[in-house]
Amino acid sequence: MSKRLHSLVHLGLAGLTLTAGLLAAGCSSGDPPADPSPAASPPSALAAAAAASSAAPSASGAPQASRGDPPKVDAQARAQELAQRFILLDGHIDLPDRLEKTLDKKGLITEDISQRTEKGEFDWPRARAGGLDAPFMSIYVPADKERGGAKMLADKLIALVESFPTKWPDKFALARSPADIRANTALGKVSLPMGMENGSPIEHRLDNVKYFHDRGIRYITLTHSKDNHISDSSYDDRHTHKGLSDFGKKVALEMNRVGIMIDVSHVSDDAFWQVMELSRAPVIASHSSCRHFTPGWQRNMSDEMIQALAKKGGVIQIAFGSSFVDGDIQKARSEAWKRFDAQLEKRKVQKSSPEGKALAEEFEKKEIPKRYATLAQVADHIDHVVKLVGADHVGLGSDFDGVGDSLPDGLKDVSAYPNLIRALIERGYSDQDIEKIASGNVLRVWQAVEDYARQARSAPAKP
Repeated sequence: MSKRLHSLVHLGLAGLTLTAGLLAAGCSSGDPPADPSPAASPPSALAAAAAASSAAPSASGAPQASRGDPPKVDAQARAQELAQRFILLDGHIDLPDRLEKTLDKKGLITEDISQRTEKGEFDWPRARAGGLDAPFMSIYVPADKERGGAKMLADKLIALVESFPTKWPDKFALARSPADIRANTALGKVSLPMGMENGSPIEHRLDNVKYFHDRGIRYITLTHSKDNHISDSSYDDRHTHKGLSDFGKKVALEMNRVGIMIDVSHVSDDAFWQVMELSRAPVIASHSSCRHFTPGWQRNMSDEMIQALAKKGGVIQIAFGSSFVDGDIQKARSEAWKRFDAQLEKRKVQKSSPEGKALAEEFEKKEIPKRYATLAQVADHIDHVVKLVGADHVGLGSDFDGVGDSLPDGLKDVSAYPNLIRALIERGYSDQDIEKIASGNVLRVWQAVEDYARQARSAPAKP
């Protein structure tokens, strides 16, 4: 079945199936659907696709074991075929920030992303080659904007993304719902859903949550590299709020009410556990990996956190950067960047300023260790989540265009997703579970958040 036909079938069936499933799970009572999935069998024992739709979780939460040896296949050719058949969604691509840095004096785009670009990791030809259909455009707002200008920058970046379909209408389309993703895919267009990385643009006004929903934001990462007025950051040792601020708790509930996914990437452990307690809908981690492989690094998620996320029906989207994937590389790079931050502080230069960005680029070229994780290690993170909680709770959140020169060999840009799919095929993953990982799991969560909001929208947010 072609990707276009596949999407058309889902357009007719997926919304009804997902809504019925949500209601059956008891979400009409205001509680999120529980998902007490048992741990999955090792990926080497995963089976061929079951008959159920990939957009809905399997009954057991784990792939079924197969009997006998699987037939031999050309794994790379099969991976290419699946990448072009299934909708492929990536939870986090920093293209808007990349393009904003290179705008001309008139504020116009200087890179033609409808063609193969010399710089960066995303453009339309490479997206098509890799099978990418739904890259979440990251509306990234640096931590220092907490002091002012955050909302203005977010609006500027949203307008930038909105300009892509206007400039290249045959290639790109905005997407505000799972149905939009499927409709755009059926038309052969790359969808551009948006997630806001950092809650600072809320700027202490609860009504700005709905404002950003109206502007097309469909997830908000509550904080970034420093504590803000909503949440503590995994990178910040101050622990200003001991998790979420009082206002941040209201923001989380308001996100539930209007239909914005809560993104727990970047938040502190305390903030994560408070979100798990507060949220009435499933939650995502848009670009995080497993702390099991990077011990002590709070930016990744512990096994206990992944299990709690899954129990709430949520999804962790695995980030590709080498620091997220390899513990030794993470330690070496973190120590190097700490030295850089100290240099900036001594010189009183803001990291997000033009001077700070130029210094960071130069520092990365000269001082950051040139070591890279492997594609197999990225697959190991997916395996780890599947063994913990099943194949219904893991997706992809590459962080392309956002992690500098740190991407693993074999996953250097958006054309490379088939390489990762090949690794999953070779480890015994079924077509059904590959489709879940490619997009089905996140689309399920997104739909559940929308369905909850549809029921709750008339009720005021509770403190």
